Amino acid sequence: MPDRPSAAELADAVREFLEAEALPAATDPRLRFRLLVAANALSILKRDLDLGEELLREEIALLRPLAGAPPPGTPREQALALSAELSRRIRRGDVPRGTLEALRRIAELKLRVASPRYLERG
Repeated sequence: MPDRPSAAELADAVREFLEAEALPAATDPRLRFRLLVAANALSILKRDLDLGEELLREEIALLRPLAGAPPPGTPREQALALSAELSRRIRRGDVPRGTLEALRRIAELKLRVASPRYLERG
């Protein structure tokens, strides 16, 4: 939907309010912690909105050769189904060639959304 503000812009605006106005005014340590958690959650949400579809497509492309054709559904549903199928294969002892490399790359994709600074450290 092309209307403004976008969902990502709204998440950014609320996060900026929490960090710039609400957090400095909070004196209760428990409230400060919860404000930091909320601001971080909004940062994750924004990255997911900005990158999520692209990263899901890459995840599906990585899983497809290891787990077969994805079922119909949204990209998120397809990725979950392919991941579940790969998990079943691994539990049966059927580990396709290239699984470790694909799973490492998928972990990196997920960290790009959840905690990109972690990737910068290592």
